[in-house]
Amino acid sequence: MLSKIRRRTATVITILAIAMLASVSALAQGGPANFSFRAIDGQTVTSESLRGEVVVLAFGASWLPLTRNQMEAVKKLADQYAGRGVAVYWVSTESDSPKSKNYVSDDQLRELGRKYKVTVLRDPDGAVAKRLGVDQLPSVMIIDKQGNAAATIGGMDPTADLGKQLAARLDKIL
Repeated sequence: MLSKIRRRTATVITILAIAMLASVSALAQGGPANFSFRAIDGQTVTSESLRGEVVVLAFGASWLPLTRNQMEAVKKLADQYAGRGVAVYWVSTESDSPKSKNYVSDDQLRELGRKYKVTVLRDPDGAVAKRLGVDQLPSVMIIDKQGNAAATIGGMDPTADLGKQLAARLDKIL
């Protein structure tokens, strides 16, 4: 009797795990991407406010060694697609609570944004990134004009040209 219950429990858990993975996979490749971020300048940037534009969200953390490469690629992309209906952002997944060991102040992020000339958004502790299916840093998500997740690039090869990779994917979407 006990072994039947264990098998049924294991089957239910397996089915739930598969369903969760399928929904995360669907979101990461073609599902609706609903989000709301606070920009370092205080404004709110939402999926609704960007509807009709292609959106590039580069998720990272200021302490990551590859952040410089990611931010340079984001800046290059923003310049390359300026005026073509593409909004490009770098999203800090670091905590905004001074009590956290993962804390980064708005002033520090503002300085980072100035240095690389990119718009910085906050996603405290990566809550929105997780909900969107981003499971590693750095990662980049491209959202099409209808608000659907069109592509996700997880991780980053330090020898690859991220700007070229993103441009190739953007050109397909535009």
